[in-house]
Amino acid sequence: MTLAGISLVLLLGIINLILVVFQVSTGKKWLKVNFTWHRRLGILLLFTAIIHAVLAYLSR
Repeated sequence: MTLAGISLVLLLGIINLILVVFQVSTGKKWLKVNFTWHRRLGILLLFTAIIHAVLAYLSR
């Protein structure tokens, strides 16, 4: 599957990397955000990681 010529698995991997960096940054208090945003984006990270894993498994 591709989206604008980019593999969907690759795109979700990049999004997951950005979300992980954000989660670590807010957990270490390098960035100051409200805890509700930290929790919401953590849940989003979980869902995108699951979708990323399933698509990667199905594409091989």
